[in-house]
Amino acid sequence: MPGLLLIAHAPLASAMKAVAEHTFPNCAPQLAVLDVSPEMSAEDVESAARALLAEAGHAEALVLTDVFGATPCNGALRLQGPQVRVISGVNVPMLWRSLCYANESLEALAERALQGGVRGIVLNEIPVNPCSKP
Repeated sequence: MPGLLLIAHAPLASAMKAVAEHTFPNCAPQLAVLDVSPEMSAEDVESAARALLAEAGHAEALVLTDVFGATPCNGALRLQGPQVRVISGVNVPMLWRSLCYANESLEALAERALQGGVRGIVLNEIPVNPCSKP
């Protein structure tokens, strides 16, 4: 089972873990988080993330980051390889999907997370009442 690591600008990673704990209290302990402070460099993020992954003891990991091209993502991309996949643009549906399917292979989990994130974005149309007057 792959590990799950969420890396985001502070305090987003911790806040999203709180959302995970609220909704999936039994699954959330498998989620490690790294809040990136303004003074951290990509190298600092990489180092801290490597320590968290080593502490978790998983052979593989899915890393979710907030914004592509920003420091959390740039640090995470330094980890990417056959045992580590990185997805940027994390949202709550992506996180929940990752927790629900965390027992799948790394490739399957990455695909589930990606689809959860994409399908969780919906334009909510305002219903039009045909009887209302303009």
